[in-house]
Amino acid sequence: MRTDPFYDTWLFLSGQHGDQMALGVWRWLVVALFIGLILTSILIAAREWVADPLQRNGRDLTMWFLRCLVGGMWFQNMLWKLPFLSTENGLFYWTGEEVKNAAFQWHRDLVQHVLLPLPNFYVLDVLVFLTELAFAVSLILGLGVRVIGVIGVLFVAQLWLGLYLHPMEWPWTYVFLAGLMGLFSVFGAGRSLGLDGDLRRRYPPDMTNGAIGAFVRLAT
Repeated sequence: MRTDPFYDTWLFLSGQHGDQMALGVWRWLVVALFIGLILTSILIAAREWVADPLQRNGRDLTMWFLRCLVGGMWFQNMLWKLPFLSTENGLFYWTGEEVKNAAFQWHRDLVQHVLLPLPNFYVLDVLVFLTELAFAVSLILGLGVRVIGVIGVLFVAQLWLGLYLHPMEWPWTYVFLAGLMGLFSVFGAGRSLGLDGDLRRRYPPDMTNGAIGAFVRLAT
């Protein structure tokens, strides 16, 4: 149950959030990972601020903050995909809701006959968890944000269509989230006090060949 955003943030950072408590002692690994990501992001941002005068402005600072904020949202969201190899988690419930609330019949049939049956759901659960973890790491560290942003748009579009008819969901929520992920991609948000900016300085896209050059041109 939510209380207020400040207290709830403290609960999350101290491993006392509901989804964390369900993990038992493993919640401390989750807490350590999240705090580690945030501290690393701050260190990267500080280094970029010093190394690149062009990033010393309100625009890049705001982009970094929003990127980390949305990354934190994805990190929190991935927790209710646990435990694995079980139907006793939030993903199974909400995937089941798509059977009744998807916008199109073909979507409802796909979920009911392909995604929900076991063991297919177990595979889906792991894939969704890893996808959301990748979103979180990418956005918080500013690494490969252009590619992750595009994948995020497609990921959220599935949620938008899958829960479009749900009476307790506001479809515009998913439109706005997809829009944010799209903007992060279009504007290369990882270049704002993130690792993408460092990669572009070290490996200029028009002067770097091979796998590294291809990654820098495509992902950063």
